[in-house]
Amino acid sequence: MESIIAEGLTKRFNTIIAVDHISFRIREGEVFGLLGPNGAGKTTTIRMLSCLIKPSEGFALVGGYDIIKESNKVREIVGVLTENPSLYERLTAYENLWFFAEAYGISDTNERDGRIRELLEFFDLWGRRGDKVGTFSRGMKQKLAIARALVHRPPIIFLDEPTAGLDPESAKEIRDLIGRLSKHEKCTILLCTHRLEDAEKLCSKVMIINKGKNIAIGSLEELARLVGKPTLQIGLLSINEKITDSLKALKEVKDVFIDPQLSRLILNLDDESSTPKIVKEVVHAGGMILSVNMVYPSLEEVYLKLIREGTA
Repeated sequence: MESIIAEGLTKRFNTIIAVDHISFRIREGEVFGLLGPNGAGKTTTIRMLSCLIKPSEGFALVGGYDIIKESNKVREIVGVLTENPSLYERLTAYENLWFFAEAYGISDTNERDGRIRELLEFFDLWGRRGDKVGTFSRGMKQKLAIARALVHRPPIIFLDEPTAGLDPESAKEIRDLIGRLSKHEKCTILLCTHRLEDAEKLCSKVMIINKGKNIAIGSLEELARLVGKPTLQIGLLSINEKITDSLKALKEVKDVFIDPQLSRLILNLDDESSTPKIVKEVVHAGGMILSVNMVYPSLEEVYLKLIREGTA
C-alpha cells in the first residue's frame, strides 16, 4: 500500500519554477529520501505535501487524502519537522510537548501525559523535561522538535534537513534515532536532505532532484547501476601470478587489478552472475579466500554524476 502518491507536482512563484512536474510514490512504512542541492525544490515539495502551500499543477494523495480538496485531513495525519523548527524557549521540554498535544486535540490527560513521557524517554530527554528549552544544545532542540512532530502519532512524517547545522556527533545521534523511529513508530518517513550520509544509512529508496526536476529515482542499488557496474572484490591470504593469470584467461573478466596493501583482487565483470565461477577458479588456482564482496558505486559518486549530467 502507498502512503504518498504524487503526479506531475509543480509549483511556480511568479516566473520561477521551484518544482517542475515531479512524480513519485512512497510505500507505507518506507523511509524515502529526497536529495538535491540547496534550491533544488526539496523544501517546496514538502510544503506542498504537508498542505502549507498549494501546488500550481498536478496532484498528490497523502494517506489517501487529496492535498487540495482534503487539506485539513492531511494536516491531521502528518508530522512535520521544518528546516528551522521553532520551539518555545521560555517553556520547558515537557510544556512544549504539552502545548502541541493540546493543539492536536489530545485532551485526555492520561493519554497526553503518557505520550509525552514516551517521546521524551525515546529521545533521551526525560531527565531534562523540567528545563527550559533555551538552555538546550542545538542537538537537544532538534530531538525535541522531532518529538513535537510525533506527539499526535502521525502515520506519515516529513523531516526537512533534520541534521543540518549539527556537529558530527549530534548528527549521528539524530540519524540513529530516525533509524529507530521508523521501526518504533511504524510510520512512513519522507526525509529531505542534502547530506548523503543521512540518505545512505536511512533510506530504502531515493529521489534526486535538481532545479525542481526529477533526475533519478530508485533504490541505492538501482541508482548505482545507472552510473556504472559494480566491481567484484576478493580478499586473499596471498596473491600470485597463477591466480591472476587464471582470472585474466576467463572471458567473463574484463579487467583484473591488484590492491597489494589489502591483498585484494578487484575485478570488472560483464555479468555479476559469473561470480561463483570466478570464485571457483580462484580456489582451483590455489587461492585462500578471506572475503568476497560485490561493491557498487557510492551514493556520493552516483549523486555527483547524476547532478552534473542533469545540469549539463
